Amino acid sequence: MKYVLFIAVTIVFLFGVGGKAGANVGSEDSLVIRNIFSEALVSFESYENLRYLCKNIGGRLTGSESAENAVDWVFKILGEMNLNRVYKQEFPVRNWIRGDKEYAYAESRISGKKEFNVCALGVSEGTGDKGVMGRIIEVKSFDELKKLGRENIEGKIVFFNRAADQTGISTYNGYGGSVDQRVRGAIEAARYGAVGVVVRSATVSLDNFPHTGIMRYNDSIPRIPAIGISTMGADELSRMRTEDEELTFYFRTTCSQNPDVISHNVIGEIRGTEKPEEVILVGGHLDSWDLGEGAHDDGAGIVQSIEVLRLFQKLGIRPRHTLRMVAFMDEEIDQKGGRYYAEATKNEKHIAAIESDGGGFIPHGFSFSGTREQTEKLRIFKEFFTPYLIHYFEKGGGGVDISFLRNSGAALIGLVVDSQRYFDHHHSANDVFESVNRREMQMGAAAIAGLVYLIDKYEL
Repeated sequence: MKYVLFIAVTIVFLFGVGGKAGANVGSEDSLVIRNIFSEALVSFESYENLRYLCKNIGGRLTGSESAENAVDWVFKILGEMNLNRVYKQEFPVRNWIRGDKEYAYAESRISGKKEFNVCALGVSEGTGDKGVMGRIIEVKSFDELKKLGRENIEGKIVFFNRAADQTGISTYNGYGGSVDQRVRGAIEAARYGAVGVVVRSATVSLDNFPHTGIMRYNDSIPRIPAIGISTMGADELSRMRTEDEELTFYFRTTCSQNPDVISHNVIGEIRGTEKPEEVILVGGHLDSWDLGEGAHDDGAGIVQSIEVLRLFQKLGIRPRHTLRMVAFMDEEIDQKGGRYYAEATKNEKHIAAIESDGGGFIPHGFSFSGTREQTEKLRIFKEFFTPYLIHYFEKGGGGVDISFLRNSGAALIGLVVDSQRYFDHHHSANDVFESVNRREMQMGAAAIAGLVYLIDKYEL
């Protein structure tokens, strides 16, 4: 009955004035959301928070000192906001260390020696001080590798050079179609006796920034070192390989895996006035790769989530349900933060969980998973956001960290932003504070806050 009443009231809001969609000026909900966007757009607090996180703390590799500095900083920020509760969740994480600056070159009988800009892939074994040298074998798929077989691969370095597809409107399609080389390339190459792998960066951008990211090993297969090479570098290496089939490649990495260390999720709450035992979660991941400053991935999501709490406080919006902000740790490597949070809160009731992990770009809407009733109600909320050119409300993923709440009954929601420039920065030294536009980031924070307001009022 309550759901039917909600739909009826919403139809009146949306179509009652002038009989057309969007003509809801003067409704209480539209006014609250307008105030949220107005306050967000005039505020610089979140942007300055991002500046501090990027410039004073920098890249926040899980298990590193800078990651724990970020934990302490978020805990301090939340502690100064006069919230009802601020606390940490403690758990062990891996402690992989990149080591010295990576070094690589190719040597051609035709054009001589050329150095390349490369980086170790996340959790890769190191080569040791001597490095690794071998003839380069270029492939574009695991099937191609299999056809070549051990007789052509053993003792050599495999160069995975499948470019991201540029034709998809969402750049996630191009990323998803090429990232398997990074994740499983070392496993597949080692099956046939390779001594190392070089992987084209999983990005639609053509630049000289090598992109890192997580890779995996199989305990039953030898662990060989793996590096990422920039897209421009990959094109040049392929050209050199074409001119000289005997092309040799050398790279040196000194990365290492140290014993686990303790890290934390950081959590802040505004306690609900009517149903404090029911939770609406907003969050992002605090860790980042170490090559850049982790501005888009995912510093923006962290400061946007803090901003949601600030907006509620500033505008005097008292949530009926507990509003909880979570800064997750270890999304990039093992997702320990998301796993631990889900286990620690398995007896709590979550209504919804919203994650921002697509960068601080202009928001288009939300993707979500949940029951039929939850998804239908979320689609009704769309009309409140169309005046802000936020119109994508479709079923889809919610985010890595909150995915572990899939059995909680909560609607899992991800902020959808314009993706065209995201993979220019993703996992690279190009992910810096200067690449984030304040207004775009604040629009995303306001969109999340507006959706939280509606979910809190009408439930799902």
